[in-house]
Amino acid sequence: MDSALIAAVRRFNRTVTQRVGALDDEYMAQGRPLGQARLLWEIGPAGAEVAALRARLGLDSGYLSRLLRTLENDGLIAVGPVDQTGADGRVRVATLTEAGRTQWADLDQRSDDLAASILEPLTEHRRERLVTAMAEVERLLIGSMVVIEPCPPSDPRARACLRAYARDIARRFDDGFDPALSNPVHDEALVPPNGVLLLATLNSEPIGCGAVKLHPDAPAEIKRVWVADTVRGLGVGRRLLGELERYAAERGATAVRLDTNRNLTEAIALYRATGYREIEAYNTERYAHHWFEKRLGH
Repeated sequence: MDSALIAAVRRFNRTVTQRVGALDDEYMAQGRPLGQARLLWEIGPAGAEVAALRARLGLDSGYLSRLLRTLENDGLIAVGPVDQTGADGRVRVATLTEAGRTQWADLDQRSDDLAASILEPLTEHRRERLVTAMAEVERLLIGSMVVIEPCPPSDPRARACLRAYARDIARRFDDGFDPALSNPVHDEALVPPNGVLLLATLNSEPIGCGAVKLHPDAPAEIKRVWVADTVRGLGVGRRLLGELERYAAERGATAVRLDTNRNLTEAIALYRATGYREIEAYNTERYAHHWFEKRLGH
């Protein structure tokens, strides 16, 4: 990694933490540090499940429990089972008390005031530049938070992604999509040593997937690459593709290939931009119009 890039990120982090007051013992003069204030904000008037808060904020369970206990002891929140009958005590939810709602509203106003204080010294043109740059930084940071790792195809998160994949292409294909008419991809083909399914998650929520099938005497085959609309444009598809290629190369594959439908124009553009070349049909996939192959370096 380029040391100049690392130094630039560190300078940016220092500037941001100082400007937003993250170092203050009493964030925005509310009498509590940033961690507690942020958690109070995330709980919000609608309340939130504790597990969802942990995933959303990326907090250690022990640290989150301590933060919740502090807010609860201060009379700002109540934590209890989501089902008040106690039928499922494992699912806990945090809700604001009346005092908590008052402090949340004060935090909301102070947050507006802080944002205004950042923008106020700037000219209109520079305000627009700053907000545009912030939006780009936010998207890039979100992209860097995506985690890609192997996942059994039977996992509920993987199943959810594969169902979303089928719904997505059914909307886009000229004649819809019927899995029964497509060449099957069985679960056993997507587990080692036959292949792998990779799951992309953001804050522990599944937002993409991709798979590769390994063939002893033929190129590996990439299947079921899908990315949720909410994270399109963040490079997740390219990362999934690269990880699938790396997985295949590390297991001896010298090439990967895939088929795709003519309506998946973004996917076709990605394949061409990442070194795939169009080849003759290598299968009888009903929904395919293009077939691609890429040589893998070792």
